[in-house]
Amino acid sequence: MEFFRFTRDIPFMRHALVFNVISVVTFLAAVVFLATKGLNLGIDFKGGTVIEITYSHAVDFERVRTAIDKLSLGEFSVQAFGSSNTALVRLPLKEGQSSAQLSERVMTALKADDPSATQQRVEYVGPQVGKELYENGALALLLVSLGIVAYLALRFEWRFAVAAIVANLHDVVIILGFFALFQWEFSLPVLAAVLAVLGYSVNESVVIADRIRENFRKMRKATVVHVIDNAITSTISRTIITHGCTLTMVLSIFFFGGETLHHFALALAIGICFGIYSSALVMASLVMWLGVSREDLVKRERASGPSGEKILP
Repeated sequence: MEFFRFTRDIPFMRHALVFNVISVVTFLAAVVFLATKGLNLGIDFKGGTVIEITYSHAVDFERVRTAIDKLSLGEFSVQAFGSSNTALVRLPLKEGQSSAQLSERVMTALKADDPSATQQRVEYVGPQVGKELYENGALALLLVSLGIVAYLALRFEWRFAVAAIVANLHDVVIILGFFALFQWEFSLPVLAAVLAVLGYSVNESVVIADRIRENFRKMRKATVVHVIDNAITSTISRTIITHGCTLTMVLSIFFFGGETLHHFALALAIGICFGIYSSALVMASLVMWLGVSREDLVKRERASGPSGEKILP
């Protein structure tokens, strides 16, 4: 299925240097924001108190936030949880106060505002647990990256593995850069979104790499630049359909999924947009600059003739 076809290949590789300069500048900006501002880690990583509260009616979240804000407990979040009459309150660690004391203060304020407020449970996430989650998340990111490199090196060629992992990690760092710049809360769902983007982006890289390999077999007299331009051009329609549908779904979660999934969907949306760019324009140009050739992907086979000489398939 294709929306349209191009009669001529778009000369993407003619502007490869421009694309990669844009990527380098964006990447460095993200690194600077991460180094100077850092991530606004959520309770999952820093530790804190989680309170589940139910009401006899649908939760008025603005009213709940206003009541808690008067307590001056620092940065907190109030999210929908399960049904429409349940709220989940996340509070940061407060020096000199236990989880029981914090929950008591919060419930006193909420009951004064609405007597139907009922506390269902209180959980405490210690800083040590948060640190362990942070380290395990970083380890998961490393293992996923190594797995992608190994897969692409075995299926295609080492140049594709290097180019793809550079392009995909570029997406991850840019997502983190956005979260550092705007100080959006970085929680476990956001980490899950980052890992999902890493796996999602490599899918587009594999499609383009497969088309490049196929073109080397079919377009025997074409230059490497022409082969890569044709591979990207011929996959544009598929890219629009696949990523357009995925982005539509993610944006629906962003707008209608509630506060709990807000940053999760935001991370996915940023990752999908940059993933398209990096897979098509960054990965392909890196493969070209690393010196890929037809001989790297198409193995020579022995002819069946009596001389036994080697010929190209």
